[in-house]
This record gives sequence, C-alpha cells and structure tokens, in this order.
Amino acid sequence: MTLDTLRLTAEDAIDLVERGDASPAELHAAYRAAIGERDDELHCFLTHVEEADGARSIPIALKDIIGTKGVRTTAGSKILENYVPVYDSTVAQRCKDAGLSLLGKTNTDEFAMGSSTENSAYGPSRNPWDPTRVPGGSGGGSASAVSAGMAPWALGSDTGGSIKQPSSLCGNVGLRPTYGTVSRYGVVAFASSLDQVGPVTKTVRDNALLYRIISGRDECDSTTVDVPPVELPSAEDLRGVRVGIPRELNEAEGIEPGVSAAVQRALALAEELGAEIDTCDLPRSVEYGLACYYLIAPAEASSNLARYDGVRYGLRVDNGGDYYATTASTRDAGFGDEPKRRIMLGTYALSAGYYEAFYGQAQKVRTVIGREFSAAFERFDVLLSPTSPTVAFKLGERTENPLAMYLADVLTIPPNMAGLPGISIPCGLSAGLPVGLQIIGPQFAENTLFRVGHALERALDFDTVPERLR
Repeated sequence: MTLDTLRLTAEDAIDLVERGDASPAELHAAYRAAIGERDDELHCFLTHVEEADGARSIPIALKDIIGTKGVRTTAGSKILENYVPVYDSTVAQRCKDAGLSLLGKTNTDEFAMGSSTENSAYGPSRNPWDPTRVPGGSGGGSASAVSAGMAPWALGSDTGGSIKQPSSLCGNVGLRPTYGTVSRYGVVAFASSLDQVGPVTKTVRDNALLYRIISGRDECDSTTVDVPPVELPSAEDLRGVRVGIPRELNEAEGIEPGVSAAVQRALALAEELGAEIDTCDLPRSVEYGLACYYLIAPAEASSNLARYDGVRYGLRVDNGGDYYATTASTRDAGFGDEPKRRIMLGTYALSAGYYEAFYGQAQKVRTVIGREFSAAFERFDVLLSPTSPTVAFKLGERTENPLAMYLADVLTIPPNMAGLPGISIPCGLSAGLPVGLQIIGPQFAENTLFRVGHALERALDFDTVPERLR
C-alpha cells in the first residue's frame, strides 16, 4: 500500500501495524523515502539511523541533545561532533521499551541555545512551509521533520520555548510538560532548572500518546515525580472550562496583526464550544520574565558547559600539553558564538560581588512569577495566548541581533519560569504561514491541556500539511 506520511498520524500508523494493514518495515521504508526526498532541502537530521529490528512498531525522531546509546549525539556543537554515548537517556530507553525505533537525530541550535536553529554548528534547518524561513528553535529540526512528513512524531526539549515556538512556526502540536514529569537523565544539559523534554506531533491525541510513554518518575533523576494517568482526549466541547486571557500575553509589543487575528478567531471558537472566558493580568510575569530568564539560564549554562574541557570526552585541541591552555583552545574551537555569549553572561552573573545582585535577585523574581500564575489559576483552568509573536521569519533576519532573537520567546518564557505545562496548537495562517495558540495550565494539568487542545483542534480543522507539499 502507498503511505502518505504527510498526513499519517502516529495513532493511525499504530493502528495500521496492529491491524496488519502495513508492516513495520513498510512504515519505516515510507518515512525513509520521505527523508530521502525532502531532507536535503530542509536539513532536519544530523544523523540517520538504519533500523535493523523489523519487529519494532513505528519510528520516532529525537532532538540531538537526547543521548542515544551507540548513536552520535552532538547537541548541535562541534565540541561533541564525534561523541557517541555508551548509554541511553531515560526517554530514549522508554521509547525503545514502547517499541518505537529511531529514525535519526534532529538538528538543534547549539546546546539548545537559540530560537531559529541557525546557531547549529552544522547549518540551519528550514521551514517546510517556506524554506527561506526558519523553523524556529532550538528544536527546529524535530518540528520541521514532523511537519514535512519525515517522522510521525518526535521529541524535543524546551528551556525557554524550544518545543512550543518551533511547533507554532511549523504548524505542529508541541507540549512542554510540567517540570519534573519527564526525566532529564542522559539529556545534554543547558539550564537544569528549566530544561524539559516533550513531544512534537501532528495531533493532540498523538501528543498525549507520546507523553504517556516518556513521563513518570525515574530513579536516575531525583527531580522527577509520579504523574497522574494520562488520558487520551475525546471530548469535543469545552463546557465548564474556565479560560483566562492574560492581557499582557495577548497585547505584548511585537505581536503581528495576523497572529493576533488568528488567535482571536480561536478564542471565539472556544466560547462557542462552551468555555467561560474572561481576561486577567500577569504584569510582573511578562515585564520581568525575559530578563529573569536571561540571568538564570546563562548562569546555569555556564556551570553545565564547564564539563567540556577537552579531557573527558568530545573535541580536544592540544596546546603544548598544558591543561589550561588545552582547555582554552578546545573551548575556543568547539563552542560557537551563542554558547560563548551565554557562558560569559552566566559567569558574570555568578561572580563574586554580583551573585546576589543578579542571579539571586532573578531567583526572587522567579518566585514572584510563580505566585502570579498561581493566583490566576485560582480563577481559571487554562490561560490562552499566542505562542510566538510572529510567524516564521526569514533565515538570517535576526542573526546579527541577539536581542531580537531572544524576543522570539517572550510569550513562552513566563510560564516556563514557573515550571508550568503549556501546549501549542496551530490555529490558522497569517501571510500563508502557521500561527500557534499557546494553552497554559497549572502544574500537572497536562490532561486538561489535552482536552482543551483536542476540542479546539477539532473545531479549527487546521490542515497541518504545508501548502507547498500538498
């Protein structure tokens, strides 16, 4: 049979295999054919894997910061160009245990630092809707691969918005789970108090299926917790759901008119489906969220990236046998501009005399942000806003302006600072490019996000296949 991977959902693929209408080998062949047809143009994968076990069910792609035993894991950096882990990350192992097989490792901004995938040491990925534009970041490779039918689903990681924002720009469904519900063991660290692995899929039900596989307590990660049983959403109405519309997240400077219009149409649909809608305020979260993030994340990054010294693993640039000279030479050659920039910012924020003024103060602001969201969730079940203030921007448009690039995550960062779950679903087009709707919930409210997202997804009836590939 002919398999249309552009429209095939993971749930449908599972059904095909279980019914015997398609074999795992046929499924894998179809996705590898799609990769062969489209990946040269879109550059979604950094490493391809030839699956030898024909008994496995359906394939998956993993962002290249997720450790995979025997498969190169670069984190998008030259400093790990030839690094091959000797063990699997917990999420990779759980995918294997569920019968999923690895198609390959997807492109990422170096150490997941970026909003466009242009910081990858191996070149940028491209957006399937318009290859002259970015797919978002840092998980642009995963989002682009799912959108272009090169994988039925994928895993990404989200620190400041690296699942939700590329999902928005590529027309996918992307979940950033509650911090601590998915293990970080074996995942290359950026900012440990913010990093969270999550699914990128075509539909909300696919998202719930993959989240069910990867979530839960892990004895190898002391920050993980038990999670409520994951429910596959089926309801198509929103009766009884209280929806808050934060003014600051919906009226922020820089939100394009087309993005705002698409989100407003989705809000009107939510009301038609029975949701109770009202406005609310998150003044401190939005005003201080970005500044707070760009103190805490670089500070933690500077600590995490200190392990790359040219001695234990990864690139080594010898410099006369002297440890300090070798370490300096290795880091100079191995790190790109963005990691160097964030290491310097973070080291400064943690330095003697400045720690309390910068990092310590940011942690206090983070507490204020968490309390502000908690107050909002006393009134509402979910909060809605655009995911990204703009649609996908042109390649090279923001590479010379780091501050403009940082603003791409201005709407996703505030809930992330509070450790909250959020899901982005496509809600329409602006200038022919996808617009994402961000649905934010309180901690451990993934099932509520799936219910709301599924009902809106059905009502919106968005065609996830890029127009140029139909």
